Amino acid sequence: MSPNFHLWLIPLLPLLGAAINGLFGWRFSRQLVSAVALTFSGAAFALGLWVATQFPSLGTGLYRESSAVWIRAGDFQADFGFYLDQLSLIMLLIVAGVGFLIHIYSVGYMWEEGGFYRFFSYLNLFLFFMLTLILASNYLLMFVGWEGVGLASYLLIGFWFTRDQAASAGKKAFIVNRVGDFGFLIGLFLLIKHFGSLDFETLFASIRLHSPETQGAGLLTSIALLLMLGACGKSAQIPLYVWLPDAMEGPTPVSALIHAATMVTAGVYMIARSHVIYDRAPAAGMMVAILGTLTAFFAATMGMTQTDIKKVLAYSTISQLGYMFLACGVAAYTAGIFHLMTHAFFKGLLFLAAGAVMHATGGEQDMRNMGGLRTKIPWTFWSMTAATVAICGIPPFAGFFSKDEILWQAYASARGSWLYWLFGVITAGMTAFYMFRLWFLTFFGEYRGGRAEAHLPAQPGGRGSGHAGGDDPHRVPSPSHGQGGIHESPKVMLVPMVILAVLSVVGGWVSYHHTFENFLSPVFREGGTDSLVETRPTSTGVESPVEEGGKETLFMTISVGAAAIGIFLAWLLYLRRPAWPDRIAHRMWGLYQTVLHKYYVDELYAALFVKPLINGSTNLLWRGIDQNVIDAGADQSADLTRRLSDSLRHMQSGNLRSYAGWVALGAAAVIGYMVWIGIP
Repeated sequence: MSPNFHLWLIPLLPLLGAAINGLFGWRFSRQLVSAVALTFSGAAFALGLWVATQFPSLGTGLYRESSAVWIRAGDFQADFGFYLDQLSLIMLLIVAGVGFLIHIYSVGYMWEEGGFYRFFSYLNLFLFFMLTLILASNYLLMFVGWEGVGLASYLLIGFWFTRDQAASAGKKAFIVNRVGDFGFLIGLFLLIKHFGSLDFETLFASIRLHSPETQGAGLLTSIALLLMLGACGKSAQIPLYVWLPDAMEGPTPVSALIHAATMVTAGVYMIARSHVIYDRAPAAGMMVAILGTLTAFFAATMGMTQTDIKKVLAYSTISQLGYMFLACGVAAYTAGIFHLMTHAFFKGLLFLAAGAVMHATGGEQDMRNMGGLRTKIPWTFWSMTAATVAICGIPPFAGFFSKDEILWQAYASARGSWLYWLFGVITAGMTAFYMFRLWFLTFFGEYRGGRAEAHLPAQPGGRGSGHAGGDDPHRVPSPSHGQGGIHESPKVMLVPMVILAVLSVVGGWVSYHHTFENFLSPVFREGGTDSLVETRPTSTGVESPVEEGGKETLFMTISVGAAAIGIFLAWLLYLRRPAWPDRIAHRMWGLYQTVLHKYYVDELYAALFVKPLINGSTNLLWRGIDQNVIDAGADQSADLTRRLSDSLRHMQSGNLRSYAGWVALGAAAVIGYMVWIGIP
């Protein structure tokens, strides 16, 4: 007998926490606010763990839970139901587990901040929507969670709403995501129109009857491209990536939760969930792979010049999401989800460790004002070291297994290409360079305090365009700390970091003997490289397992070698020869400034879209319609009414004969009208 999982309880628990703190938290002490937030988020994770222990008892590996018919319109029906399979179970454990750790970390990080109850209410609300998104049994309920995490991220990014940068960043994230969501919605409308359902099982069963669209762009290709547009918004891919770096204006725990471990992976999860569509739309899959490859490479170049520690990690996140898109684009869905999981461990840890560094230095974010911190904050140093080595793909850390699998599939799968692999390897080298650049500048050398000119090229204003202005609006300037004022974070912040550090080291070993791949194979069984052993044909036929294994080992060695070269260059430029970066930058000043200013994409978007919209709304809507039509109409109506009333008031003379004359005139008009229309 199958167990009853009560999946609806998992998202409901953080929703209750959000409601309690949101409605009554202003009356609570900080201890009680923390207890409420941690209790409900922890309960959701505990229930998720219990579901994981009971999952093997499901013979089919699939569990549905429908509460009621939610929407019915003609032949269309959508249930308010939840859906559990191997993919949603992995996402559940990642979101609930990492989310709970970040909740714990936030207690220490946000303890002195105003709006403490409001922050945890938003955090619980985000967890509710994200859990709804991954457990939904149909696209419509998924879209509710999809929009909900957009709303919650807007609230969290703009948490310090009195700061113009934070408020603008929240609006930018919300608006840019709406562009992608428009495409997502059109795709859902097409699914309803042509298949009559948004339920995963019903819909995918109908789509499986269609043959792959290998010639031209058909219905499924159009739907897949529209869904991809929505995924590009949530997962920050070209051209909709611009919101994520600005979102670093939010508190650091927000960056860790939303922009590393959960929300930004929603697009990757949606594409993997929609694999039945993409398996039959190879052109759309190729587009996903191309966008992922370009995004990974493009964002990595920008990460190499940033000086704000959180901005470096932001561009790193965009780049790693590009790897996940590349994997899904070549139908290596398992590899993409595997990297999603390991990325949640090491990138979540990197953001938390960056927050700990800022906590130690009074809120400093500029890496040029750091240095020599490894002996002052050793727990943070070793935790961040584990995450840095993991993201660089160095064996045997977690990132090595997942990134190596993506690079191999990018070449070896039937939909792969050596160009995907080449750009992926170059990106791996750049990733190692900018991450160890961050590591050396932050923890090695002498503490530089406020000397922003050291080790990096001078820039106008002294701090560079990468500086976000500080995470904490009430931060103490770092020079006041001095060498003796730097301090390690409290245990409530360190414990989640240590747990994520352990996962960053050992988390990749779940792929040993293809354990992870075998677990997900029932989900991706049909099509793709996860279920079919597809390799690139040779002149003598298909490669043998021995040849394939030898080539995979060679490719693995090349990718690790690229990372080693990146690490060596970072060591040479920022530890051994710290004057060289300044010389190189001045010799390549034009290129350096272009990359430093993020290829002027924000300025381009402002010129093409933002300013015309603002000017149009000012000239057309405000002056043209509001002033000349609405206001003018109201003013003219009032003026006409005044004139008419002024004329009519002269009729009130107080003379009875005058009144009698007006009555007679009116009666004559009525009689004349009746005679005219023939009334007897």
